[in-house]
Amino acid sequence: LISLVVTTYNRPDALSAVIEACFAQSDRDFEIIIADDGSGAPTRECIEALKARAPLPLSHVWQEDLGFRASMSRNRGIAAARGDYIVILDGDCVPQTDFIARHRALAQANCMVTGSRILLDEETTRRVLKDRIPLQALDKRALLRLRLHGAINKVLPLLVKLPDAGREYRNFSWRRIKSCNMGMWRADLEKVNGFDESFVGWGHEDADVAVRLHNAGVKRKDG
Repeated sequence: LISLVVTTYNRPDALSAVIEACFAQSDRDFEIIIADDGSGAPTRECIEALKARAPLPLSHVWQEDLGFRASMSRNRGIAAARGDYIVILDGDCVPQTDFIARHRALAQANCMVTGSRILLDEETTRRVLKDRIPLQALDKRALLRLRLHGAINKVLPLLVKLPDAGREYRNFSWRRIKSCNMGMWRADLEKVNGFDESFVGWGHEDADVAVRLHNAGVKRKDG
């Protein structure tokens, strides 16, 4: 079982798009834990509506709104998880339909996986959320059109899937560490006591957990 921990804060429109794409995954052997950093009633209502028709287990872990506390929120989500493998995803990152399948294929003992994300421009983001456009269902022609118009910052990772070879970092690198898309064994996270909750405000908690895992002997793979 993979446990997908999705962080969110007062963006029910984006969260809905993300969870809808989670429902469309080709690999259904996973659960969703929404790690909520203190959102209000609209997000709670959104989650309740999603839970009512979820095709797989979906739970909601909430903490009081006392500032940007993503580390604590993720730790609460991980604590509520039942799976041996934890995948972290941000609540404004819409996964492709093979997202869980790819993480499962890349998972290996004594390794963590750090992935990336594609950025949408502001106008496209508004249109996607307003018109409920399923990004995960767009075909190659539509994706290329978005790239040609400058609506997304890259397209190659959406079109080409590379084999699981040569992905391991031989030495520690600060490059490409993004907790918006990250996979780790629960046992490894427990070994380093999870995310450091002293990080309050945006950033750096992802690099911190990666370097602590590295120091604990966990290698990193480029997702």
